Amino acid sequence: MQKIETSKIWSSHDRRNFLKATAATITTASLSRFVHAEGTTPASAETVVAELYQSFTDAQRQKVCRSISDPILNRVNANWHVSEPLIGNDFFSRSQQAMIEKIVKELTSAEGFDRLQSQMDYDDGGLGAYSMAMFGKPNDTSFQWLLTGRHVTLRADGNTIAGRAFGGPIIYGHGETSAKDNLFYYQTKRVNEVFASLDKDQAAIALGKAAPEETKVALQGAGGKFDGIEVASLSSDQKELVRDVLGTLMSPFRTEDAKEALQIIDDGGGLGSLRFAFFADEDLNNDGIWDMWRIEGPNAVIHFRGAPHVHAYIHIGDASLDKT
Repeated sequence: MQKIETSKIWSSHDRRNFLKATAATITTASLSRFVHAEGTTPASAETVVAELYQSFTDAQRQKVCRSISDPILNRVNANWHVSEPLIGNDFFSRSQQAMIEKIVKELTSAEGFDRLQSQMDYDDGGLGAYSMAMFGKPNDTSFQWLLTGRHVTLRADGNTIAGRAFGGPIIYGHGETSAKDNLFYYQTKRVNEVFASLDKDQAAIALGKAAPEETKVALQGAGGKFDGIEVASLSSDQKELVRDVLGTLMSPFRTEDAKEALQIIDDGGGLGSLRFAFFADEDLNNDGIWDMWRIEGPNAVIHFRGAPHVHAYIHIGDASLDKT
């Protein structure tokens, strides 16, 4: 696909200082504090989605609108385009481009939006190089707006897709190959705090050699087989650390989606049903900070491939309803 110039539409800023300044705050956020914090107005992203849909011409709808039953809605890939028109070209009006940016902003926390913009600027020149599609209509029983591109899959569904946090699997990443310079290394450091808290016997259970294939994020349900150490077997202090770490992983996204994700995990057996797995393959700096890790349970998969660059997947939903 032809690469387009996006800088005239989406101005690029140096956000590194902001991200460094917020890193300490992120790494100390607990799950309970995060999910009860003030968030965005409920369904505000979906309100903009409806406005965007109403603004489409017939020609635009032919290109970017699909049936809610289209199987492509459930595709899991770290680099693909759901539709041909790129957001930054003249297929979309300036006001439509602004609405798309507003949707992305409303789907993320303030920190998450800034981090996502930095990632898109670095990986493909900005939001203008990404694509979107609409599945169903915003006033239908079920609908979804989907953003895709290099290292991004982001969804808005107004909770109309039953039992699926974030509307389905979401993806984020960063093309930076230096572990300590990638935008999501703070997550690896936080998750590795769990590993550091383990005693020798626990660490032997938690650490494997090779991670599963990264796109294997289908939900297994109660009968699933999961790698790593079960949270239920940990001490109360370790469990509290797990709770805090999950808060960090959810912090880039809007509060209501984080709450839904946690409720679904609860319904699938709670935090105790999760397992934390770390993988020795591709330890980038040979420093024992494991760059490949996975958190999985009956209703949840969080897979982080930190080498050679970041591909991260979050899929949390009622496994009985999962069709991916």
